[in-house]
Amino acid sequence: MFDIGFWELSVLGVVALLVIGPERLPGVARTVGAWVGRGKRFISSVKADIDQELRTDELKRILENQKTLNPMHEIMEETTESLKEVGRETTKTLNEAKKEHESVSSHSESESKST
Repeated sequence: MFDIGFWELSVLGVVALLVIGPERLPGVARTVGAWVGRGKRFISSVKADIDQELRTDELKRILENQKTLNPMHEIMEETTESLKEVGRETTKTLNEAKKEHESVSSHSESESKST
C-alpha cells in the first residue's frame, strides 16, 4: 500500500522528535501504536466477515446443487423400497414353498410307513 523505507521512517522520527519534543514523544508513540493496532484489528475483522460471507455463499450454492440432485435421492429411495418389497415377497414365497415341501414330505413319509 505505502512504500515507506527505512530512510523515510528515520526522517519521520527526527521530525516528530523536533516537533513534539523528547518528553511527549514516548506517549505519542504509544498512542499511535494503539491506533495502528486498532486499525489492524478492524481490518482483520472485516476480512473475517468477508470470508464468512463467502463461505455462506458457498454453502448456499452447495444447498442449491443438493436441491437439483434431490430427484436422484428420491429415485434411490424408491429403488430401495422396491428392492425391499421384492425381498419381502421372495421371503414369503420361500416360506410358502418350505411349508409346501414339509407337507409333501410328511405326507410321503406317512404313506411309506403305511405300506
